[in-house]
Amino acid sequence: MDKKTAKYSRLYAQARLLLEKESTLIAQMATINAILYHKMQGFFWVGFYFAGNTQLTVGPYQGPLACQNLPYPKGVCWAAIIQNTPLVVPDVTRFPNHIACDRRSKSEIVLPVYNSLNETVAVLDIDSDKLNNFNDIDLYGLRQIIGLINKEYLNTLPPIHKTN
Repeated sequence: MDKKTAKYSRLYAQARLLLEKESTLIAQMATINAILYHKMQGFFWVGFYFAGNTQLTVGPYQGPLACQNLPYPKGVCWAAIIQNTPLVVPDVTRFPNHIACDRRSKSEIVLPVYNSLNETVAVLDIDSDKLNNFNDIDLYGLRQIIGLINKEYLNTLPPIHKTN
């Protein structure tokens, strides 16, 4: 097992223990953000975005100030929702319609978060100040960790609809 995989395994175990004690969605998401932001090298910004009217609205996060709203259909977060798949962007300057909330961001990973009906209700967005910081190990580890969020809590969120 390589170092990164082993680290995700330890973070998953830590998150599982902590999330069992958390009684709200916001507390669970904030705990995930804190674990990832403080324990993963190169994670410059970690947070969740939720459905807004014609935009995504920032939720719990850690890192520098965030874009409060992401207009449809621009940016990596919307692309992940529209394509219904996680996205790894090695160099954000090469991503069409990228939204630069902080110019120090160099690479990004976004994972849709689903409720029990398999509807997208949020996205986990992570930026790095390093190019090519994310790979399949991150995808797998992050999927496992966000899978710990209580589905009953996620069912309380409105689904994110693709406008148009």
